[in-house]
Order: sequence, then structure tokens, then C-alpha cells
Amino acid sequence: KGPMCFAKDSKDLYKILAFTNSKVINLYLKQLAPSMDYSQGPVGNVPFITIPTFSEDGIKNAIKIAKEDWDSYETSWDFTQNPLIRTNQPTLQQAYTTWHTQNTQAVADMKRLEEENNRLFINAYGLQDELTPDVPDDQITLTRADATTDSQRLISYIIGCIMGRYSLDEQGLVYAHAGNQDFDPTRYSTFPADDDGIVPITDQEWFSDDATNRIKEFIRTVWSEETEAQNLEWLADQLSTKGDTSIDRIRSYLSSQFYKDHLKTYKKRPIYWLFSSGKLKGFECLVYMHRYHVGTLARMRTDYVLPLLTKMTSYIQKLENDKLASNSASDTKRLERQITGLNRQYEELSKFDEKLKHLADQRISIDLDDGVKVNYGKFGDLLANVKDITGAKGD
Repeated sequence: KGPMCFAKDSKDLYKILAFTNSKVINLYLKQLAPSMDYSQGPVGNVPFITIPTFSEDGIKNAIKIAKEDWDSYETSWDFTQNPLIRTNQPTLQQAYTTWHTQNTQAVADMKRLEEENNRLFINAYGLQDELTPDVPDDQITLTRADATTDSQRLISYIIGCIMGRYSLDEQGLVYAHAGNQDFDPTRYSTFPADDDGIVPITDQEWFSDDATNRIKEFIRTVWSEETEAQNLEWLADQLSTKGDTSIDRIRSYLSSQFYKDHLKTYKKRPIYWLFSSGKLKGFECLVYMHRYHVGTLARMRTDYVLPLLTKMTSYIQKLENDKLASNSASDTKRLERQITGLNRQYEELSKFDEKLKHLADQRISIDLDDGVKVNYGKFGDLLANVKDITGAKGD
């Protein structure tokens, strides 16, 4: 219900905070508020005693650990940098190992501090026969290092750097204005941000600046060209996607799973919007909503969709020629499947282009103050997951 407590004297703030995070207050509140309606009445009736031996150091350390944990993830307002990069290790695997060690230590430290806090108040209230200071591991609410989840978060951070939301040259949020106004490319000298905030995600390499190639560039920039192959291999191994090479598996993750994870992270209020030609994924791209402007759709069409239609036509013709020259029945069938799939994608993309041209001519503007739900709905079915985000199907 959102009630809050205020200390009459600021010097009591840490004492109250320590007490309200102890097992002792839970024991009292079970009696005073058995329905768990923790309003000012029951909370105000909990006896609070002064403990001469109380030290603020423990509670301050617990706050510090909790804040550092929360700020390690980009949904925090005070997020600065992905924790794997922050370790400054020579390889991605070593970075994860270091982060795992740091994370495990933080959990152990928090458990110790919480148990010390419990012990202090249990002894002060004489409740040794009623309570133990022990805190089970699953009640330590810090996040745990996990190779798969942390790899997904790393990719999310890399996409943020590609978009210009973050930068390897500055800590924290770098660009979150509106309409691409005052976007300054000089703030991204180590790893350049995308020049238009439009990043293709396709099931094969059609563009040199697609998300997969930019991730490869980022990995090489942060770590090194010498360790690039092993870093990409380690990253791909954590994503549980199919493909012959590490790049294939990363491309597969981006095409099939990244946006689902993004919607989950931002609770169906995405900051990167997925424009999609449809179920066959002939063309998809991410657009950073803070860099969207009235010319974005026209640029998407000119720089990506129309060139892709041309590339598809040429590639289909090449496959047709390969099929005619093939002396292998199995190769012929494989080529026929590829040709059929590409023709279907081409047809899907052609229909998408018609809709895209129509909306590009309208020069649609968005107002960030209206929120994601309203703005996302302005683009009809050009965007993926419209129903999930707006609650209604695209028009």
C-alpha cells in the first residue's frame, strides 16, 4: 500500500532500518498484524529499544552491497557499466569467473551482516529461546552470477552501446533525449555508436553493420583481436542456440530470443523497438526509441529494405544457377528449399515495404511523455509484439 516511516531524529535512521530488517520485528508483526497489513498502526506499536552497542557500520555495509548489486543492471537509474566489462580481465571467460567470485563473496558478506544484525536484536530483546539469527541462502535477495543470464545482459549492454545509449568512453546513461536531437558522435570514440539508431537483425548476413557484426566488433574492441575467437565461442556457448559457428549461434540468438529477453527486462515497455516484416523474418531491425525521428522510417526503407530486396533477388538468381549446375540430388533439394524460403521472405518483405512506405510518407512523430504503450501503437503491425505491449492488435 506504500506507507512509509520517518525517523524523528536522523541519527536514529540506521537503527530503525537495522531493526526493521531483523527477525525480531517480524515476530512482533505476526502478532500485531497477522493479516500482514503493515500499516502505521501495527508498525507504530512495535516496541523499539535503544541498544548501546549498536554500530552503523554493519547496516551501511549491507546497504552498500545491496546498492552495488542493484546498480550492476541496466534497469537501475545509477547503472554505470556491465559488470563483466568492469572486471578488466583479458578474456570474457576470465571476466565471468572474476564476476562470479565477486558476486559469491557479496552474497556471503550480506548473509554474515544479516545474521549479525539478527543476533544483535535477538540478544537485546531476550528472544534467544524464540529465534535464531540464521538466514537461509535463498533469503539473501542479491542476484547470483549465471553464465547464460549474464551473457544475455552483456549482449543487451552491447546493443545499448551500438545505439548510443551507453558508451565505453563514459560511465552510465549517455543518450536518452528525444528525436536524435543533440546526439554527439564524438562521445563514442572507442566504439562508435550507430549513425542512425537503426540496427538490422537478420537470420543471415545481409548488412555489414547488422547487430551480429557490431557485437563481434565490440568484443574485439573491449578485449582483443587475439582473443576474439575464444571470446565469441564462450559467449555463443552460453546462449543455447543452434548454429555451425559461434557467429551463427549469436546471430540465431539475436533473431529468435533477444527481443523476448528485452521485453522481459523492461516489463513490456521496450526502449529498443523491433520492426519486423513478419513471421518469416525476411527483415527485422531494432530502433532506439530515443533516437527515433520523423525521418527514421524513410531511412530504414532507403538504407535497408530496398537494398535487401535487391540483394535477395540477386541471391535467389545465384541459387537458381547453382541448382542448374548441380549434379547432386541432395544439393539440388537443399538449394530448392533455400530458394523456396527466400522467395517467401521476399514476398513478405515486399508487403512490408508497401506498409513502410505508407507510414514513412506520414512522417510519424512520437512524444516520449506519452509513454511506450501509446507511441508503440502508432506503427501498426510494422512492429513486433504489438499486442503484448499495447494490449491491442496493430491496425
